[in-house]
Amino acid sequence: MAMITVALVATLAAAAMWRQWRGVEVEAAERTRVQSAWILTGALDWGRLILAGDLREDRTRGFDADHLGEPWAVPLAEARLSSFLAAGESGNDNDRDAFLSGQVTDMQSRLNVMNLITSSPQDQLTALTRFTRLFELLNLPAGELGALQRGLARADAAMRGQAAEDGADAPLMPRRFEQLAWLGLSHDTLAALRPYVTVLPLLNRQITPVNLNTASAQVIAAAIPDLDMARAQRIVVQRDSAFFRSPAKAMEATGVSGANISWTSTTSDFFEVRGRLRLNDVALEEVSVVQRERATRRVTTLWRERTALTVDLGAGPTPAGLTGPAR
Repeated sequence: MAMITVALVATLAAAAMWRQWRGVEVEAAERTRVQSAWILTGALDWGRLILAGDLREDRTRGFDADHLGEPWAVPLAEARLSSFLAAGESGNDNDRDAFLSGQVTDMQSRLNVMNLITSSPQDQLTALTRFTRLFELLNLPAGELGALQRGLARADAAMRGQAAEDGADAPLMPRRFEQLAWLGLSHDTLAALRPYVTVLPLLNRQITPVNLNTASAQVIAAAIPDLDMARAQRIVVQRDSAFFRSPAKAMEATGVSGANISWTSTTSDFFEVRGRLRLNDVALEEVSVVQRERATRRVTTLWRERTALTVDLGAGPTPAGLTGPAR
């Protein structure tokens, strides 16, 4: 009986200790989650303030031009959160153990797939020509481009309440790049297109232009059919020394005349704000797409997505310690 009593008391004590430990761990995890959410929200606000300030600077200079020499284009290297505190402010242990990094990317440096479903049939044909050029430059199967256009057209018709001609179910309209897999693009094609293609809402169902000050040579060559890759590379080299104030100035600087520049601009309205936080053994990345309205000078968040990352605890406080999305 004594042994049974001792075993019973030990079991009950162990169960009570486990419940207490579990409660402490749950509370700590919840506290870390809330703190991480607030810090990443601050990173998004930082990006929005940078973009709004850039617009005010453009108005002060008297012309609009977005290029890679502006403050928003400079990435924020990973640094301790406590380094962002003002002089005289005291931080806590979480501030000293938290590391933050971020980056703002111009989304109009890529071709917008939503251009394939603009209001004008002529614009849709033009968009198909541009994307065909991009697929050729990247050696991608043209059949997947056809599937992409048909899928977008069916999804757009369904959103407007129109039934498909063949009576089949229409796919959902994608809002993010990864969702293009719904429309028939393979994993390899998506990986090849990621640096050159994006999904952005159409303003008044008009074509979203490509910013010549930020786009890659492949995107520039696809957006301007009159250019070959050599001349597109020349534009990229020329803008490193002096950004372009207009597409016409870019053509003059590279010695090109009579080119169709209707798909190009030197300003941008859509940006991606990416923030990464490493707090103890937790790492999170938040990706947000924002729209900058020039008339009202507002920066509006279109969508946000937060992803957990795996952390190499032996890597130290460097970005290399973040090894990608957790599976």
